Amino acid sequence: MSSSPNSKPMVTDVFVNGAIQGWNIATHSTIPNVLMAFVIIRILDVSGLLALIGTGLGPVMGIFGLPGEAATILLGGWMSMGGGVGVAVALFDKGAINGQELAICIPAIYLMGSQVQYMGRCLGVIGIKGADMLKIMAVPPIIAICSLWIMNIFVLAS
Repeated sequence: MSSSPNSKPMVTDVFVNGAIQGWNIATHSTIPNVLMAFVIIRILDVSGLLALIGTGLGPVMGIFGLPGEAATILLGGWMSMGGGVGVAVALFDKGAINGQELAICIPAIYLMGSQVQYMGRCLGVIGIKGADMLKIMAVPPIIAICSLWIMNIFVLAS
């Protein structure tokens, strides 16, 4: 039974509406991004490119106590948070990163801010000038990289 227009909505109606919205977010955004990330990591692994990325970016990612393959987590997070989480879980599942390395990466995924997804919104909807876009797009990766350094210190201290 739904509530009348002048009264508060019933708790069950609020719950059902929230569950429907959550289901829609999961099925239309999160699950496809995570699935895509698993497929991409698998393709990179089978093709040998993941090992090449690991070798090439190993020295840079080593600064943060991470293997080179962890750079793909940052790239995934830059494209979408769900994709970054999917890449992290896929690398963990594959054994390319361990739990401590995963703990170092998690804040960076969210600090990257799904910039590829939001770039169109910044340019079109909000109306940010193209010249300012580089500054806006540079801040989250810089903060995410700083978080890797800070999290490495916390993980080493524990």
